[in-house]
Amino acid sequence: MLKKPELKKFFKSPDYTPMTFKELCRHFEISDPKEKQKLKFMLEDLVNQGYIFRGDDGRYTLTKGNLLTGIIEFTRSGNLAFVTTDEGQEIAVPVEKTNFAMHKDRVLVQIIGKWYELPEGRVVKVLERGIKQFVGVFQTRGQFAFVIPDDPKLPVEFNVPIEEINGAKPGMKVVAEIIRYPSATKSPQARVVEVLGRVEDPATDFPTVVIKHNLPVEFPEEVLKETAQLPDYVREEDLEGRWDFRDEVIVTIDGPDAKDFDDAVQVKKLPNGNYLLGVHIADVSHYVKPGTALDNEAYNRATSVYLVDRVIPMLPFKLSNGLCSLVQGEDRLVMSLIMEINKQGDVVDYKVGNGVIRSYRRLVYDDVNAFLEGKPEGDKLKDLAEHIYLMKELKDILRENRRRRGAILDIEGDEVKIILDEKGHAIDIIPRKRGESEVIIEEFMIKANETVAEIFHNAGIPFLYRIHEEPDFDTMLQLKNYLSALGIKMKLPQNIHPKILQELLEKTKDHPLRSSIQRLLVRSMKRAIYSPSNVGHFGLASEAYTHFTSPIRRYPDLIVHRLLKMYLETGGAIPRKEIKKLEKYLAKAAVHCSKRERVADEAEWDYEALKKIDYISRHIGEIYDVVVTSVTKFGMFVEIPDKYISGLIHVSTLDDYYYYDEIKSLLIGKRTGTVYRIGDMLKAKVVRADKVRMEIDFEIASDKDLKKIKKDKSDESVKTESDTEIEKLLEGVKIKEKGAKKKGKRGDSDGSGKNKGRGRKTKKRD
Repeated sequence: MLKKPELKKFFKSPDYTPMTFKELCRHFEISDPKEKQKLKFMLEDLVNQGYIFRGDDGRYTLTKGNLLTGIIEFTRSGNLAFVTTDEGQEIAVPVEKTNFAMHKDRVLVQIIGKWYELPEGRVVKVLERGIKQFVGVFQTRGQFAFVIPDDPKLPVEFNVPIEEINGAKPGMKVVAEIIRYPSATKSPQARVVEVLGRVEDPATDFPTVVIKHNLPVEFPEEVLKETAQLPDYVREEDLEGRWDFRDEVIVTIDGPDAKDFDDAVQVKKLPNGNYLLGVHIADVSHYVKPGTALDNEAYNRATSVYLVDRVIPMLPFKLSNGLCSLVQGEDRLVMSLIMEINKQGDVVDYKVGNGVIRSYRRLVYDDVNAFLEGKPEGDKLKDLAEHIYLMKELKDILRENRRRRGAILDIEGDEVKIILDEKGHAIDIIPRKRGESEVIIEEFMIKANETVAEIFHNAGIPFLYRIHEEPDFDTMLQLKNYLSALGIKMKLPQNIHPKILQELLEKTKDHPLRSSIQRLLVRSMKRAIYSPSNVGHFGLASEAYTHFTSPIRRYPDLIVHRLLKMYLETGGAIPRKEIKKLEKYLAKAAVHCSKRERVADEAEWDYEALKKIDYISRHIGEIYDVVVTSVTKFGMFVEIPDKYISGLIHVSTLDDYYYYDEIKSLLIGKRTGTVYRIGDMLKAKVVRADKVRMEIDFEIASDKDLKKIKKDKSDESVKTESDTEIEKLLEGVKIKEKGAKKKGKRGDSDGSGKNKGRGRKTKKRD
């Protein structure tokens, strides 16, 4: 009987030449149908592993050095794709060499050359299709029906057979299931499985994002059954061997809408002048055990997804909002990290272990900020004044400590709060500003994450780090060129330290394009990921960093809690056999959790973008002050600063033929000599908002548009003057009435004159 190791050895043999299935059967003298079926299964398994591949001629070939397997992802333009291999290597693939592969497919790719700094490849074979369903707009053309995918990374139309339309009408947003993928001889086909509604209906936004990013919404029945068996409260037997902090003043500080409270904090001043900082994190690992259906589902999700008006949680609500959430006045199990911090902001001693707390107060960011600013709204926290002032004092010390070592501190981001009406339409967009309380929690969590990471780094035990590698010199050079176009000079040494970027942020603190500079700076840096190898965290200037503080919403934090418990139980003496298993598991978990985090981020960005487009779609024709954030040969990208809404002014809409100066990032008018550059403030009119393509178009406001605005303002001014005249007339009425009262007091005795006077005034005002 043929075994897989023997088959693999045969393929690796130097004498092997590519064979078909029939030729392999003849070679191994297999004639029994059952044995043929077993060979077929073994071949499919080796193909899926990427060990061999089956060519279009049906012959099986060994995957050699320049043949690799990975996931292909297309750019939004659809002109280029990148394959991330199983080993983490990135390979560029021009669209003409993708061999009918689609976004998210698992492919076999052959390296054939170089594309700038990356290897260039061609797709040899699609091993597994990544997208089974997608969201798009149903359309008809003559007698034919088709669905156009929302995602520009799927740049093909899918034909829909008439029997698969499922009641869809032109212009409706639908969920489509792929029934035939594109090939050299056949066009792609899909069936409509669900009609979501009209494109502009906000009710379609959520399913659009869920389907596009393949987000799991409902929990499987098995998970819900396991969750139902968990207790509703902390039991007495759960407290055994735990530190008891229930009589301590420990508080949570979160946003007003928060339900899942991961972290609670306490601060004390010690007799030696140092500070005690206690960070208590929900002990999710006590309830979510490895190997259970609940744990497997949490691992698969890897993170909660926070959308504008809802959350797709990593854990069922019984845990995330109940049993694990550190709610006020309830006993809760925690992992407690108690740190002694000196006046320079260094941890001089710490202890970590299992604890139990009872949150003294659930504080809200806005209330704490109001208290620290001396506003009346903060008066409700007067009984906690000593604790809050001490928190701020320690926060300032920790922040200064990070400033000294060169951490990047002042990136505010472009977060907004989107206000929705009862139907889900965006009716306002308000920038989110961080206050002192947000920074307090940020600094305390950073210090806790660093301290836990250093425990494992110093012990040399397998661990899951949060790493952030140094940026590439070339991307920093692009940032420098961008800043140069704004007239801002930037130092660029060969070895880049985060301190240089922090100095840049301080220098551009009051620049009108500050948010764009910050955004480009973030894009210029590499993405932070999870890794079992510690290379430090560039942005935080940390030698070791992890995620320990949010196990309700992030699976890596749950892994860290389990590792901490193992470390505490063994005293750091983990058996060698267990270490090898850990190393293998952590390598796999790091890649998975990093991917799921990216999916969640993209889903959150897409959902927010849909709501922004929904908002601006009801302001078509209105004129806004915008700032030019980028200049390209096809136009200018602009942003409404206080809404963080971006769009394009296409070069074809401008009043002249414009040359593009690539070096200086300028558009220069041939006839008028008008120059457009990054940082220009313009008056622009919203002309298009497309929820399907997620695009917004502006045009520069014409003289006619501006005159109309001026006229409208003038009309408002006239109205105001008219209102003033009415007020004067009313004052005259009041004077006459006073005179009438003096002349005939008797008439007023029954109240009739008074009432008539009020009636007349009301009528005139109306």
